[in-house]
Amino acid sequence: MLKIQDISYSVEGRPLLVEASATIPEGHKVGLVGANGAGKTTLFRLIRGELTLDTGIISLPSRAKIGGVAQEVPASETSLLDTVLSADTERASLMAESETATDAHRIAEVQTRLADINAWSAEARAASILKGLGFDDHEQLQPCSAFSGGWRMRVALAGVLFAQPDLLLLDEPTNYLDLEGALWLEAYLAKYPHTVIIISHDRGLLNRAVGGILHLEEKKLTYWNGPYDQFARQRAEQRAVLTSMAKKQQARKDHLQKFVDRFKAKASKAKQAQARVKMIEKMDTITPPEEAAKRVFTFPQPDELSPPIIHIEGGSTGYGATKVLGRLDLRIDQDDRIALLGKNGQGKSTLSKLLSDRLVLMDGKMTRSNKLRIGYFAQHQVDELHIDESPLSHLQRLRPDTMQSKLRAQLAGFGLGADQADTEVGRLSGGQKARLSLLLATIDAPHLLILDEPTNHLDIESREALVEALTAYSGAVILVSHDMHLLGMVADRLWLVKDGTVAPYDDDLETYRKMLLQPDKPTKPDKKVEDKPKRPSRDAMLALRSEARKGEERVRKLNEMRDKLAKKLADPELYEDARAGELATWNKKYAEVMDALGRAETLWMGALEKLDQAETV
Repeated sequence: MLKIQDISYSVEGRPLLVEASATIPEGHKVGLVGANGAGKTTLFRLIRGELTLDTGIISLPSRAKIGGVAQEVPASETSLLDTVLSADTERASLMAESETATDAHRIAEVQTRLADINAWSAEARAASILKGLGFDDHEQLQPCSAFSGGWRMRVALAGVLFAQPDLLLLDEPTNYLDLEGALWLEAYLAKYPHTVIIISHDRGLLNRAVGGILHLEEKKLTYWNGPYDQFARQRAEQRAVLTSMAKKQQARKDHLQKFVDRFKAKASKAKQAQARVKMIEKMDTITPPEEAAKRVFTFPQPDELSPPIIHIEGGSTGYGATKVLGRLDLRIDQDDRIALLGKNGQGKSTLSKLLSDRLVLMDGKMTRSNKLRIGYFAQHQVDELHIDESPLSHLQRLRPDTMQSKLRAQLAGFGLGADQADTEVGRLSGGQKARLSLLLATIDAPHLLILDEPTNHLDIESREALVEALTAYSGAVILVSHDMHLLGMVADRLWLVKDGTVAPYDDDLETYRKMLLQPDKPTKPDKKVEDKPKRPSRDAMLALRSEARKGEERVRKLNEMRDKLAKKLADPELYEDARAGELATWNKKYAEVMDALGRAETLWMGALEKLDQAETV
């Protein structure tokens, strides 16, 4: 059991925690959430004893081991497998002693302890963890120096999972994982035999891998039972009740104060007025919860292009003479929302680079709209910002002739206010840097926006704001992300990058998740039901939804045209004798639009009917 009792801690005189308390029962899986800068990572350092408390106590059972991932493993010549095996220091020490011990009694002790900790199955367990995090059998035998920093962070994570500490502290573990690795980690943590606390903004992980939420807010800790969605709902209800109570109390105070103000000078009412003053003074003031700062993204809207905006026939691409992807037959329209699925190394980034014109087509044919503008955001671009310049300077370099006030407004539209606009990028938080990179990627109002892991460093509120912005955005979206919640809310088409090509994925995300977690489990065939219509494939369903959405959009635009023409026809001056010819022209246009609107409504209703029939099968 982890007990946090009345702890306080300040940084340079600024309090982060003030008399905060919480108890985490042994074996519980807990998500630690709170606004960026609230002190979540600092709390981890306090639990590990790396920082000294101002006051209070943090206690764990004696001899309890605490583990976490502080940094990537070094670029040594030690293999990945041996690096992970060495993370269990007790096993490594005992294995070394078993080779040199000569005392028979000690040899027996060592062998007994090795059996107790399942030392002989350790290599298989370590290999299984590495595989789950994306390393195949061949890669596990390669030296750590053969892998980049992001991959060595995965090795460090594999090491701490293998060591199985009594208290596992993980700070944003999915930031350096792909979707497959993130889903594997969710399942692994849900079955982890000891206590886990995870700092995460990944809603899927906080809903599926934990059973409690530890909320750090206003320098206090509050423990909530249940996954994140339950916490969010209960907290919203609590805030609503507090707000209502505060309003009622204030109304009561105002009513009493009016009596005091009216009769305090009258001798006959003085005692009553004084009594009401005492009533006001004795009230325990209910403070309404502060409204959370609204997280925003404001994407500029592109003009409309004729479909398709990109069409590839028989295409292939790669690097130099090495072909990575082939047999590409792909079409992208401006209203598409496509999620790229596939294990790391299969070619998702390669496809993104091809679509964004960063790679050329080696074979086949690619057709693009002439005026097509493409925005591209990838994780590494956050690290390519000029750290000694302000966000405003970044925009001024791109828009030297634009008024500063307009540039500041654009920054504000991405949640970068007046203070952040003039702050050196090197002093901004990871989330603020990500916002700036997203602004730079969308500043030209692209018709196609390619986003490769856009949610890293963004808190939950910012991720929800990104979902809202992408929903309102009228361009196409290609999305690569380990955030299942984001994919589920945004994407209406799925492409699977696998075996050197790209093809539509006919099932949904939940089916894909289950497939990844149980790759070797055979699919049980469904029982046949006589005369039951076959449910359309996912691709067919997506086509029906797209047809319905396009039908609705046509009706909306024609309604707008009708309204404009009706306003024109309502002008009294149009009916003067001298303008009779002009009136006839406008009447003709109005009749044409009404005719088109009737046809569009019929098509839309037909599409909705087809979709409804397909969804009820």
